[in-house]
Amino acid sequence: MDASDHRVRETLRNGLDICIRPARPDDSDLLIEAFHKLDPESIYMRYFGSKKEISAAELKRFREADFNNRVILICTVQQEGREIAIASGTYARVGAAAAEVAFLVEEDYHRLGIARRLLTQLGKIATDAGIRTFLAEVLPHNTAMLGVFGRCGWPMTTHTADGTTHITLDLA
Repeated sequence: MDASDHRVRETLRNGLDICIRPARPDDSDLLIEAFHKLDPESIYMRYFGSKKEISAAELKRFREADFNNRVILICTVQQEGREIAIASGTYARVGAAAAEVAFLVEEDYHRLGIARRLLTQLGKIATDAGIRTFLAEVLPHNTAMLGVFGRCGWPMTTHTADGTTHITLDLA
């Protein structure tokens, strides 16, 4: 599977048509625009703290995704004739067969199954690339994301340390 060419179109239960596709280096403006639409709570849940901007280092990592060691998928919709980013999912290898996974969904699109769909697509790409384990760190009060992981269908183990729930998903 060529992760850099992976594209899925789906219709959500509310009738919204979405596209899940690889992020491209020229998507930086979409990413910045999407970030500025986020509520402070969503930013806190994803980054474990507040922040007002995406850092230059984060933009550099975004532009340099190699779709082998770092895969970034974005979920987009069409609004007024233009593509709008509403969510992202990423994994970064942390060894030969493991990768850390993270998601961010804009508030207006919560509870529509977007994070689950991103996780499923990342899982397909990862298993094809030899990754057997997804790792994630989630704040214990982020019940929505804990639910996504808990319902994904892959065996899951968790432990909490230092105020963070550490999740391991067995993709094998």
